[in-house]
Amino acid sequence: MPDPLAGTAARGLDDGADGRRPLLSGVPLNRLAASHDAGRVLGELAIAAAGIGVFRWDLVTGRVSWDEVGRDLLGLDEGTEHTVGSLTSRVHPEDRARVVAALDAAVLAEDGFDAEYRVLTPDGGTRWVSARGRTMLEEGRPVRMVGAAYDTTARRRSEARIAEVLESMPTAFFSLDTDWRFTYVNAEAERVLGRPRRELLGGDIWELFPAALSSQFEDGYRRAVRTGRPASFDAYYPAPLDAWFEVRAWPGPDGLAVYFLDITARRQAEEQAAHLAHRAALVARVTAELSETLDGEQAVGRLAQLVVPDLADWCLVTLVDDDEQAGARRGLRDIGWWHADPEMRPLVEEYGAMRIGALRDRSFVAQALSSADTVVVDARASARIAELLEPGRARDLIARLAPETASVIPLRGRDGVVGLITLFRGAERQALTADELATAGEVAARAGLALDNSRLYRQQRQLAEGLQRALLTEPPRAPGLRIAVRYEPAAEAAQVGGDWYDAFLQRDGGTVLVIGDVVGHDIVAAASMGQLRSILRGVAVATGAGPAELLEDVDHAMVTLQSATLATAVVATVEPERSGDAGHRTVRWSNAGHPPPFVIGPDGSVTEIHADEADLLLGVVPDTRRGETVTVLAPGATLFLYTDGLVERRDQPLGDGIALLHDVLREVAHQDLDVVCDEVLRRLLPATRSDDVAVVAVRLADGGSAGSPDGAGAPSSPRSR
Repeated sequence: MPDPLAGTAARGLDDGADGRRPLLSGVPLNRLAASHDAGRVLGELAIAAAGIGVFRWDLVTGRVSWDEVGRDLLGLDEGTEHTVGSLTSRVHPEDRARVVAALDAAVLAEDGFDAEYRVLTPDGGTRWVSARGRTMLEEGRPVRMVGAAYDTTARRRSEARIAEVLESMPTAFFSLDTDWRFTYVNAEAERVLGRPRRELLGGDIWELFPAALSSQFEDGYRRAVRTGRPASFDAYYPAPLDAWFEVRAWPGPDGLAVYFLDITARRQAEEQAAHLAHRAALVARVTAELSETLDGEQAVGRLAQLVVPDLADWCLVTLVDDDEQAGARRGLRDIGWWHADPEMRPLVEEYGAMRIGALRDRSFVAQALSSADTVVVDARASARIAELLEPGRARDLIARLAPETASVIPLRGRDGVVGLITLFRGAERQALTADELATAGEVAARAGLALDNSRLYRQQRQLAEGLQRALLTEPPRAPGLRIAVRYEPAAEAAQVGGDWYDAFLQRDGGTVLVIGDVVGHDIVAAASMGQLRSILRGVAVATGAGPAELLEDVDHAMVTLQSATLATAVVATVEPERSGDAGHRTVRWSNAGHPPPFVIGPDGSVTEIHADEADLLLGVVPDTRRGETVTVLAPGATLFLYTDGLVERRDQPLGDGIALLHDVLREVAHQDLDVVCDEVLRRLLPATRSDDVAVVAVRLADGGSAGSPDGAGAPSSPRSR
């Protein structure tokens, strides 16, 4: 019987002898058709076409024979006999012992042989070969081994290139088989996972990394295997890795391939950026809140609500009183408090109301005041604070509020500590971190500066109000008249500006009323106003001139004194009551570019009165001839003079403001004169205003009696808010 392994691969692509087209290995189709074992021949053809060489090893003689493909694969000469020894000498030295051991084991165990190894080619090269064989028995004894081999060099080189890429790439990579065991781990994965591959390969991922169970890792890996679709996710693995990873898992028929990056630094940067943004937003909110009002105490008092719960569970804000009248010792006042839990706020409010009085001299508040540094109570704050409180309600409250940590942070001004902010946290939160303390310090710095500025503003305001009182005197007592005056400083200035009112008596018994507005809104305007007011008063008293002549004289005086001031003004003289007038009074008035006065009739009617001719501002043309208008007031009528700050502002034209004033005067016409003035200011002035406002109003007695119900003859005190 012919050997089934001999000569199979020796057949080439030759034409048949009968001239017919061949199939493979010189076997013509007519021969295949005639063969009694076509299946066997076709098998031989398939082996040859696949480049598989076959061998036979005679275990009795030790000879090994190869077909042509096998000889080419191993680089053997056709006519040379070979033994196992001669053939194994051609195996790469690093693989030789393994191959010999595998052959011996196959013969001894009467089992199969399976190995992949390198062989040395005659040209000095190396080729990878995968060989398989089976031991054949006769009468129970192994007599030969038959097998096949094929060239795996290309696959090995491809795998080597892939492995080289995987080993050199900066991304960690590992593969798992269907039993969740490591089959490959690259160098970066060894570094990131903190274990050498000899410990990982063959190991179960859930046993080697137990924290991955019931985590995003397990969920992502199993989802990828279950669905057959790649999974991508970010996940944190705790100690010993203590790192965030960006994971990409691809399922395949042999298991799962996983690429992952350590993104801990990126996550930390993102968290830091988010924290900085949150910190900036908090500081911005505090800054906006503090800048909305010039009342520093009110603004700082709201600080507690801004820092809870970001920096604390609850908070107290304390003011260091700068009022010298408070006593020789500078006092403390808690002016703001807040708690994240609404149910606890009444307790915090009660504690804030009595804490200062219960503090002992060595309290944490006292320490922060004396050192001007932050004082941190990092544990057992409730008990430690209680020790520094006098026995009583405050000590009971701190036990119920139960802070675990506290931080007392000074609010620094230009000349020292102007306040304190105390941040409390319960046992559920850790103490303030260094970064959180820095944020709290920045908030405290803004609050301290705001409080310091408000105090400086208050001092300037008090100084300005003193100047105001000196310039804007009380109105005189005039028979049959009730005079009311008001002055409202600009909220954006130092409580003084260029607007003024005046009222004084002349020698003939007449009453002069003046309303004026120097161009400008600052201390210079106020000084010019004072100078102009003094000139007008002096000229009026010295000359007894009427309104038009008086304004002309003031124009000339300003030229003589080289004053560059520009101003609007209305001067009105209420003449003395004469017999036969039946309580009516004549008013002569002149207008130098000022908004028109109003007259409120006894019946509540409101009339805007205009001069016969419109005159220029004071200080424009010195030789201006000014006109004079006469108006007669009935008993009980009111003359109302005002400056443009009452009716004009950035968002309201002058005409609209005058119309609004007309409506308000009509609504309050029958009220007491002081009520009229107060209601006009309340309804027309915004909370924040850029211009000061002056008002002077005079009401005739009803019937001309000084003892009238309206109190004519008694002046109204000047008021400013």
